[in-house]
Amino acid sequence: MIPAEHQKFVDSLAEILVNDPQYIGLAAGGSWIDGQMDHFSDVDLVIVHKADFLSLSKRKSLAGSAGNLLAGFTGEHVGEPRLLICLYDDPLLHVDLKFVSLSDLHTRVEDPVIIWERDMALTAILQNSKAAFPYPDYQWIEDRFWVWIHYAASKIGRGELFETLTFISFMQQNVLGPLALIKNGHLPKGVRKLEMHLPEADFLAIKSTLADYDRQSCLTAIHQIVACYKMLREAVMPDSVERNLPAERRVMLYLKEIE
Repeated sequence: MIPAEHQKFVDSLAEILVNDPQYIGLAAGGSWIDGQMDHFSDVDLVIVHKADFLSLSKRKSLAGSAGNLLAGFTGEHVGEPRLLICLYDDPLLHVDLKFVSLSDLHTRVEDPVIIWERDMALTAILQNSKAAFPYPDYQWIEDRFWVWIHYAASKIGRGELFETLTFISFMQQNVLGPLALIKNGHLPKGVRKLEMHLPEADFLAIKSTLADYDRQSCLTAIHQIVACYKMLREAVMPDSVERNLPAERRVMLYLKEIE
């Protein structure tokens, strides 16, 4: 199930690590875990090292030895400075290299596939600790949702449609997509693959929130976002989440005022 060019890169990297005593193991995450990789997939790798911390120069040196490295940079923008995001050539391949110490492996969002390990060190940790993927804070979403909708309505009212389109994408990626995945028994990740994971009714509900650069299209999309959110809220969120009904009623009246 693993594309040949991906497998070849990983095998080559594993061979390098085997011959360097500062490294303990190599594991693969992401779509490698569930066998969903294809020719277009990135390779998500976890490199386990003995030291508590590995310098950037050492991380870059290893990345450079693994293939024809075109570009590489750290992952602070996604909240993960230990990550080295790499682009290789021959073949052109996106590879994420996450460098962690052995103790770091206890805290993880998924159980990776072990490619290579020294002295069964990774296996021991995976067997004696549990992965925990973070779920969205439902109250956090509800507390903000109607403020967000008012913001979008005001942008449409002013004619700032580019900003509105950006907002719509934000809602799809950070609210509707994750909630829809949870509703259908998936982890709230991989929103880019909604077409593959959602049943037709839920997918069409989110698809209806798409908009063109057009005032009426944006207004329709905002109404659809509200409808989709309320459906998902009822399906996913427990009764303990406090609904802000006064804000909901007032914002919906405001939305009608600008139509």
